[in-house]
Amino acid sequence: MTDIVGKPPIKTNWGRLMAVAGPGIVVMLADTDAGSVITAAQSGAQWGYRLLLMQLLLVPILYIVQELTVRLGVVTGKGHAELISEHFGLIWAWVSVATLILACLGAILSELSGLAGVGALFGVPKLVTMSMAVCMLIVMAVTGSYLSVERIAIVVGAFELLFVYVAWKSQPAAAEMVKGMFDIPITNAKYLYLVSANIGAVIMPWMVFYQQSSVVEKGLTTEDLKAARWDTAIGALVTQLIMAAVLVATAATIGKAGGNAPLDTVEQIAGALTPFLGVATGKVIFALAISGSAIVATIVVTLTAARTIGEILRVPHTLETRPADAKWFYGAYALVLIVGAAIVCSDIDLVAVSVGVQVLNALLLPLVLGFLYLLARRLPEPFRLRGWYDVVVAVAMGATALFGVYSAISGLIG
Repeated sequence: MTDIVGKPPIKTNWGRLMAVAGPGIVVMLADTDAGSVITAAQSGAQWGYRLLLMQLLLVPILYIVQELTVRLGVVTGKGHAELISEHFGLIWAWVSVATLILACLGAILSELSGLAGVGALFGVPKLVTMSMAVCMLIVMAVTGSYLSVERIAIVVGAFELLFVYVAWKSQPAAAEMVKGMFDIPITNAKYLYLVSANIGAVIMPWMVFYQQSSVVEKGLTTEDLKAARWDTAIGALVTQLIMAAVLVATAATIGKAGGNAPLDTVEQIAGALTPFLGVATGKVIFALAISGSAIVATIVVTLTAARTIGEILRVPHTLETRPADAKWFYGAYALVLIVGAAIVCSDIDLVAVSVGVQVLNALLLPLVLGFLYLLARRLPEPFRLRGWYDVVVAVAMGATALFGVYSAISGLIG
């Protein structure tokens, strides 16, 4: 028996982790996308440290959700849309795919708007930034393999860790952080709106579809399940560390006085995140960090949309397939990018779109998490959800979905 990508079996746990790691880390780096960064920045600016505790509480929930996608992928060898079609029928599969495409289009607008905002920091017109981004991403997909694209995404996404450095340089007061974390204005509609946005910024529909299809495309099996779980756990910790860092940095600066100072442009967010670094250094560090988050998320979101369309149409939908043999896959990939770039080149409120997209994600959670849970309960033994962990998963996912919807609706009508 051979291992991943045709290599001999891997003997050590560390070696297996290195071979298996990728899908979880990539999807988690994409999770901290431009929209999530903006949402975290708004949270810190408007509410100080009052949403910091939520970033920590979402770590285990994020792991629980994404670990189920790993199980489904390695056990069945099928993508998420394909499994929904197989178990619940084609109509429900199309409903799920339709909501996914809506979330993907919203995310693409958020990511590309983030890149356009970075370009504006250096005086680069939107059209130039969008043209360069779209061309590079299409060339990467057409000429690359799954592993090459995965490695590019990890390297680019690693720049997000610069946000941790920014948070450290902002010199937050530990006592203020602890006090603020437990001062929760649960009845405030504006606070609830950002609660919903933060939930939607962490658990996104396209993450479920992407990680499951990626473990399938990478050829992972049940022997890789333990390592894939570690891949997912590490990613969950990293992404929430980055979200917390952005929130802390803005809370320690413009949110320190208890604020309610909204951030309306990428330039304003850059200014809020980098006051201790100097103008030039701060601008470069912010540009690298948010560009890394936006690019890796754009890769993940466009691949998710293209793969899922390919799954539901039952046509080739992997990066290992030549463009001539997978026209639907590469065509959908390019179309999503081009349409998103065209909309971004028009006048669009980046911050409003980004936060709104996260709220949309929260509203879609019942459908996405519901299918995920039901599919996990239909897995063969010993991989099926059962016993006490089944109860824990049901409670965690149900509470997250209901609270996400409740806070979204309360915030919208409040």
